[in-house]
Amino acid sequence: MDIKYFKLIKTIQEEGNLANSSDKLFLTQSALSHQLKELEERLGFKVFYRTRNKWTLTDEGVALYKLGNRILDTIEKGFQDIAQIQEGSKGNIKISTECYSFYQGLSGFIQKMKLLYPEITVDFDLEATHQPISKVVSREIDIAIVTAKPKDNSLVSTAFFEDEIFAVMHKENQFAELPYLEPDSFVEMHLIIHSYPLETVAVYEHFLKPRHVMPYKISAIPLTEVSLEMVAANMGVMCMPRWGANSFVLPDDLIFKKILKQGLKRKHYLVVRKEDRSKRYIQDFIANFKECFLR
Repeated sequence: MDIKYFKLIKTIQEEGNLANSSDKLFLTQSALSHQLKELEERLGFKVFYRTRNKWTLTDEGVALYKLGNRILDTIEKGFQDIAQIQEGSKGNIKISTECYSFYQGLSGFIQKMKLLYPEITVDFDLEATHQPISKVVSREIDIAIVTAKPKDNSLVSTAFFEDEIFAVMHKENQFAELPYLEPDSFVEMHLIIHSYPLETVAVYEHFLKPRHVMPYKISAIPLTEVSLEMVAANMGVMCMPRWGANSFVLPDDLIFKKILKQGLKRKHYLVVRKEDRSKRYIQDFIANFKECFLR
């Protein structure tokens, strides 16, 4: 039974006649009369007794009126709940990441968030890149993207994907013929990184440092485009995941070289304060972020 019929019965009963109901439902008396006739023919019984000045419900009509009130009240409560949910999806989120590659891919995600959740604003904090976890704890940012789960009990970590770090080099580089790179390969290498400190460089923190290996030369170049040009000129090697290069046009002379036979893989985590994890707009951000970056 269509909701419009329950609204019709409710309005006629509470307004007392068809004329007053017409104004309430923004329909002509003729249209309402047609709807009521159609309903009664479908049901097979009268809903109202008609008199000139007063319409009263039949016994069946009373049952329909009570049923309709329960249904309409449930629908109204549902819309109120939805409104409260939407109200909870409002807030400002400051985010930072220890991996600069993410900044290249986040713009598309932020545009998507603006369309789906116009009441959620997202800002990047580039200055927090070198210490995102401490910035979350100190409330300077709300979400950190990191590659190691923090041990702080006041924080909650959500894994969202795993990637692999490769060494990007010129095809004529002295290491290009190797099937994969071992730690000793980096001892003779000019490594190009994005910035210091080295603890924020994935290949150093997850690969070189645990093995007590240091390249003979390290250059910090904050622009990925410039780093790739240096690699294309065979002036050094940079390390990054394949997806981090998706937004760049790579010369044919560049190759991605595997690090270790099994590959150098890392997990990524979204870290938030435990007290904020239940906030609706934080949940919406994390759910959409995981969907967007799941690989």
